[in-house]
Amino acid sequence: MLWFALSPIELPSPTVEFSIRPGSALRGSTRQIIEAGVPVPDWKFNLLARAYGESERLKAGTYEVSTGATPLSLLRKITRGEYAQAEILFVEGWTFRQMREAMNVHAGLKHDSAELSDGEIMAKLGAAEALPEGMFFPDTYVFAKGSSDIAVLARAYRTMQKQLSTAWAGRASDLPLGEPYEALILASIVEKETGRASDRAQIAGVFTNRLKKGMKLQTDPAVIYGLGEKFDGNLRKRDLDTDTPFNTYIRKGLPPHPIAMPGLASIAAVTHPASTDALYFVSRGDGTSEFSRTLIEHNRAVAKYQMPGTRRQSKP
Repeated sequence: MLWFALSPIELPSPTVEFSIRPGSALRGSTRQIIEAGVPVPDWKFNLLARAYGESERLKAGTYEVSTGATPLSLLRKITRGEYAQAEILFVEGWTFRQMREAMNVHAGLKHDSAELSDGEIMAKLGAAEALPEGMFFPDTYVFAKGSSDIAVLARAYRTMQKQLSTAWAGRASDLPLGEPYEALILASIVEKETGRASDRAQIAGVFTNRLKKGMKLQTDPAVIYGLGEKFDGNLRKRDLDTDTPFNTYIRKGLPPHPIAMPGLASIAAVTHPASTDALYFVSRGDGTSEFSRTLIEHNRAVAKYQMPGTRRQSKP
């Protein structure tokens, strides 16, 4: 038996993945392992499990074995719950729709949220917020294959709550923001407006100045978000004249909720914006921005950096 326990299993490929279904006893688990392509003699493996007192400790889940694995290492893997792992990346600036699309096509996830509405997902998470936009922290999440997508979302939600709470507690004293959720909204705008990381705090400073002065934010990404599927990639004057809750060219103050998922750098920028006199900025076309204090200066920058007939990415 010792020779069997320590002899490498002759796998048909360098790595073999298998799953043990919930509620499976020893014999059923062994059968599922063999049927997945791990060639261990069933009676010997069952005897090994009993000899080590592990026959009642098998854990359901998805596993991987690789070249060099032995029956003993396989037994330890499935009794310790050393599951096969996968990961998913939630990218800064993604909308919740994009997050859902990424989860729905991920082969390693159990798609428990696929038929749920956004509101139902938030209820499943026990979230105080009814709307999911911007409420999840962008990061790479590692999980056991076969995990529920709801469980991954719960981790991303809790991480955002923690990061936002910490940033808000250490915020600058003179912000024109009344609560952490408002900081999250502004951070989502900064996330979408920033082409170069070095400009992020300065852009946050411009929006902070505008809010303090009661000026409209006039930010294109918010307008685009409000257009939804109507946006065809070209922002036109008629779009800026179309009233939606997110049209910051028409409405003062912040939009009603975030427009994307901000990263930690954008949250930090709005809670500690750069000290600046600038009220305007325009893209230079290379990812950086030109900042201006007056409308005259800004119009000159627009004429310099924006080609005739193109939609400017600035705050006129």
